[in-house]
Amino acid sequence: MAETQKSNVVVEVFEEEELAVSLAKYVADISNKFTSERGAVTVCLSGGSLISNLRKLLEPPYVDSIEWSKWHVFWLDERVVPKTHEDSNYKLAYDGLLSKVPVPSCNVYAINDTLSAEGAADDYETRLRQLVKNGIIASSSVTGFPKFDLMLLGMGPDGHVASLFPGHPLVKENKRWVTFIKDSPKPPPERITFTFPVINSTAYAALVVTGAAESVAVHSALRGTQNSPKLPVAMVSPEGELKWFLDRDAASKL
Repeated sequence: MAETQKSNVVVEVFEEEELAVSLAKYVADISNKFTSERGAVTVCLSGGSLISNLRKLLEPPYVDSIEWSKWHVFWLDERVVPKTHEDSNYKLAYDGLLSKVPVPSCNVYAINDTLSAEGAADDYETRLRQLVKNGIIASSSVTGFPKFDLMLLGMGPDGHVASLFPGHPLVKENKRWVTFIKDSPKPPPERITFTFPVINSTAYAALVVTGAAESVAVHSALRGTQNSPKLPVAMVSPEGELKWFLDRDAASKL
């Protein structure tokens, strides 16, 4: 099932396996578009169930159609823990995807896990600024913020995206590219996160949401009234296309 919310927003509902197949095709098509147009593609990952939902990328025809050597991989948010820690989004993505495809290690931009939350956020933003200067990451002509090619976002049951939580002051941050949180309502407490101006400058964004626990937040984001509290997920509004990939449980209250 597909329905258009706004001109650049598409919502699709799938059976579980169909979602993984459709998501793999979507990622492969966008990857091939940018590698053809400019010789590289910048992809941002989040944690949670996203990596398992990308599993079909590892199977034909998708795994063979992607020029993995031209991928540059970033994290929308990261827990400030060692890369080997079970809570690390880097470890999740490495074990579940990146170790199984030939993305050059120099194109995988993990946070510096030896720094404090504040130091890691500053360091990551500094690295992003250098990559924009070098032309690896595009720059938005509209906002001046970095314009990634593709962001793959998940969502928590409370409607948070990246590490931007409902009611937290960081939701309103509009100057920084990358910032930090020390009081995350979801453990671990210390994280770094992209800010909404960066998220909303992206060319393509996919919101991948599965499970009945997320259905209330999905309804609020897609069907909520003007008087409803605005969840962070409802603030995702990219310059380019936003596509929701929902399973039937997550869409059950629509």
